[in-house]
Amino acid sequence: MNDHCVLVTSGHDLAGMTMSRYLMRNAGFTPECKRDAHGQSYRSARHKNIQLYIFSGDLLSLENINELYSHADLFIFLSRHSSRSCIPTLTCHFTGNFSADNSYGGNPRQIAISYPSLQKGYLKAITAARQEIPEYEAIIEATHHGPTSLNKPVLFTELGSSERQWTDEKAAAVICDTLLDILDRGFERCDKVGIALGGTHYPKKFNKLLLESKFGLAAVASKHNLEAIDEEMLNQMIEKSLEKVTHIVVDSKGLGRHKDRILKIVEKTPLELYKI
Repeated sequence: MNDHCVLVTSGHDLAGMTMSRYLMRNAGFTPECKRDAHGQSYRSARHKNIQLYIFSGDLLSLENINELYSHADLFIFLSRHSSRSCIPTLTCHFTGNFSADNSYGGNPRQIAISYPSLQKGYLKAITAARQEIPEYEAIIEATHHGPTSLNKPVLFTELGSSERQWTDEKAAAVICDTLLDILDRGFERCDKVGIALGGTHYPKKFNKLLLESKFGLAAVASKHNLEAIDEEMLNQMIEKSLEKVTHIVVDSKGLGRHKDRILKIVEKTPLELYKI
């Protein structure tokens, strides 16, 4: 794979620091001269197209990393995942705010650029790799939080869901090794690309679709965000995919009270509707 990737984490993120320590100890990432007032850059001699940036602030508000890495083709954020359930979980998702609420970073009603084949490749690889840590679940999350304005694709890969997992060095190693492997050798390109509507924040139906079909998914709006979906937002979900969107995928039983309105909006697009 020739894309230049920057792995991004924060010194304030416990899971991110567990992962970055693994990268420095086991993947040859060492400090380079390039740094700014907010963080330090690391380069790997073994993975020449991959850099590591350790930020000193909140990852969700990191909207200016384009300026530091103008040559980057994609940004992968290494982050903790928090959940009241405390279930050991390996998640990944794209970023964006469907509504005017941007209390978790990013801009109101703005979706970040997605890279469907990258997410699909990572999900399939981490699902296979979790046999090394079978107590963990592997699943995508619906699109949420910032940053939203970067000019290249953004994917969050997370380790959760409590402090016990954030410091789990074995799980951190599995995530890092999986990422480095797919970035080094590349990943299969999707035959079909959809934007997804409906379901829960942890959309098991869409997760299964990624694992068992030729589909990749760009932005995913759970049923909790459907109130904010209008023609303008739907078009943004379509346009902000690095790969051409061919379908709109809906969870037929997961649209709730917005079902009729959403289906009417979908009918106005030239894209094929795929129901699951």
